[in-house]
Parts: sequence; structure tokens; C-alpha cells
Amino acid sequence: MVAGSFTRENVTKISLDRVWKAGVLDAHNLIPKLLSDFISSVELLEGEGGLGTVKKTNFTEAVKEFRFVTDKIELLDTENHIVKQSVIDGGLIGQRLKSYSFEMKFEVVNSSETLGKITLEYDTIDDTPLSDEEQEEIMKGLFLIIKAIEGYLIENPTSYA
Repeated sequence: MVAGSFTRENVTKISLDRVWKAGVLDAHNLIPKLLSDFISSVELLEGEGGLGTVKKTNFTEAVKEFRFVTDKIELLDTENHIVKQSVIDGGLIGQRLKSYSFEMKFEVVNSSETLGKITLEYDTIDDTPLSDEEQEEIMKGLFLIIKAIEGYLIENPTSYA
């Protein structure tokens, strides 16, 4: 087993408050609507979207690697705009990883742009760290979600205002 982490950054052309509301606080409702080709539903198994919430994201047949991901919100810091979710079932659990979690931190760039920092912490099943290619493959799905939310918010400037 090898423990590791990596961070990626992304700047969106959306204000911090709108990114936080849409991409974190209401993501379980918004994302299945925006990415229905890939995500069939998001079920809240415990909680209502806040700290401690356990949610199951179900994927369509378009996602070949796995059928679902169940995660738990371990940290929800609205003041500092940080959310951390631990994957507890599905996804890459049991395939390549023993455990993994995502921490997303959002910071103001200016009044109309937000910097998002995504850190993935993981433990592999074997004795090799994730390769650069594996890291990029994991992030590709996250950035697809980010770009979908950004596109929606640009097209709907009064949503989540």
C-alpha cells in the first residue's frame, strides 16, 4: 500500500458565492441535470446535503469503470469555502485504491472569477503510487463536472445568485 496525494487548480469565470452554492451546496440536485449522459441520479442516503451527508452517485452505461460512488461529506466549511468528501464505496475502491478523498477549496480571484483547488488523497491497494496518467484520468471526471456547472452558471446568470 502506498499513500499519496496530488492537487490540481482551475479558475472559473463565476463568482465565489455562485460556485459554492451550485457546485457544493446544491451539487446533488444540479449535477444529474447537467450531466444526464453520465450520471443517472444522486441519492442522499443520510443527511440533507450538509456535514455528514452520505450520498450515492449512480452512473449511466457511458461510464465503463464503475456503476456508482458513495461518499461522505467529512468537512463543510462555508466560511472558508472548503469541502472534503471521502469515498466510502464504489468508484475506484477495491479496484486500484483502498481509500481516497477529495478536498475542494475555493478562493476569490476577483469579483467574477474563482480559483478552485482540488486535492485528492489516496491509499493504493498495491505498492505503487498512482501514475500521472491515472491522476489525470481521475481529474478528468471532476473537471467535466466543474465545466458543466460553469457553463450552466454562465448561461443562467441569475441562478444561484
